[in-house]
Amino acid sequence: MSLHLHDTATRTMREFHPRTAGVASIYVCGATVQGVPHIGHVRGGLNFDVLRRWLVHNGYDVRLVRNVTDIDDKILTKAAENGRPWWEWATKHERAFEDAFDRLGCLPPSALPRATGHITQMVELMQRLIDKGHAYAAGGDVYFSVPSYLDHYGKLSGQRLDEVQQGESLAGGKRDPRDFTLWKSAKPGEPSWPTPWGDGRPGWHLECSAMATYYLGGEFDIHGGGLDLVFPHHENELAQSNAAGDGFARYWMHNAWVTMAGEKMSKSLGNTVSIPAVLDRAAAPELRYYLVAPHYRSTIEYSEPALAEAITAYRRIDSFVRRIAQRTGAVGHGPVCAEFTAAMDDDLSTPQAIAAVHNVIREGNAALDAGDDEAANRAAASVRTMTGVLGLDPLSETWGEARGADDAARHALAGLVEGLLEQRKQARAERDFATADAVRDRLQACGIAVEDTPDGPMWTLKDE
Repeated sequence: MSLHLHDTATRTMREFHPRTAGVASIYVCGATVQGVPHIGHVRGGLNFDVLRRWLVHNGYDVRLVRNVTDIDDKILTKAAENGRPWWEWATKHERAFEDAFDRLGCLPPSALPRATGHITQMVELMQRLIDKGHAYAAGGDVYFSVPSYLDHYGKLSGQRLDEVQQGESLAGGKRDPRDFTLWKSAKPGEPSWPTPWGDGRPGWHLECSAMATYYLGGEFDIHGGGLDLVFPHHENELAQSNAAGDGFARYWMHNAWVTMAGEKMSKSLGNTVSIPAVLDRAAAPELRYYLVAPHYRSTIEYSEPALAEAITAYRRIDSFVRRIAQRTGAVGHGPVCAEFTAAMDDDLSTPQAIAAVHNVIREGNAALDAGDDEAANRAAASVRTMTGVLGLDPLSETWGEARGADDAARHALAGLVEGLLEQRKQARAERDFATADAVRDRLQACGIAVEDTPDGPMWTLKDE
């Protein structure tokens, strides 16, 4: 394997060499569970799921940790606005996020830690930083001292030190406006936990450093997240972890946004498209295709026509695999083609990887038309493996389970269609071609394409 990944820290493509041979450790910044997930929220989870699947395909033991930020200003504000306990609000939306990831075929993470479950690790990290002179307590708050780390701060994001703005209020205890908060002192009516410096709750940046190193060690392979997290979140994670003596992440990967009208999809801007809303218009694997087909570092500009194109493209894959299975029997898994491997090893170039899938589909269709069922079956087996790496295998148990009621509807539809095809067959046998054509036209009008093959008529749902 010669996987090369774009490393945000060095701004270069780097060949992937894990810290431990045969093991890949990945930490992905998960959701701040303040509301219903939209497609911009889940894109990163899908991108890193593809990375995980490619590593597993190449023999790696992958340990992927995706956290849940379940204590945050936004959560407290939303819960208060809705008159709900903060913990209930967070739990409700954590379930919504996990349901979205499940429905879109994400493999379960190796660990799914909540911030509130790791206060002990956060206190320990703050103590290490204070002992080394990189943090200080003031009035019940604890701050990281950026001036104590000037030679290294900004190396991930490229921020100029004289331009650093943390996006925090200038609290009275801060020694320098560039310092950032590790611990917030308790406020009336807010949740809090005891520490040597007073009761309070953690800052966002502290949470991820403590959880990442607790599960993956002081140094691990890949830290991932959205492009909007590079600064200040990931910059501050890196600074506090390195300052405490941890090597932290060896590679940094960031996925681009999903936008609408050029703006990042965001609840605050009111331009979000929720997962439930999209799944009313597209099946789960079709939405997944839409979100993983573009390169993970490319912005997706959401539009209904683009979603429709993705739906059509995925249905071609689905129809091909099922057609081969119907014609040639069970389709297993086969080797991936060289073009697919080259694309995936080139920083997970999914557009080229999916192009390779469609090329193999064309070859498989040509083999089927030529009567070479064995070659067609081999092509379908290769397509299953390649789409499996992308989490899109049409015959996987994931999508079988996800279809549920859709499968029941399809079985009912199949019974009706097969009955009409039997009528058509009988009409043709009696040379009543007008009736046979009428049956076919009726099916086509209902969106069902009929193809006459040497093995009898085959029907599929049309793409449009």
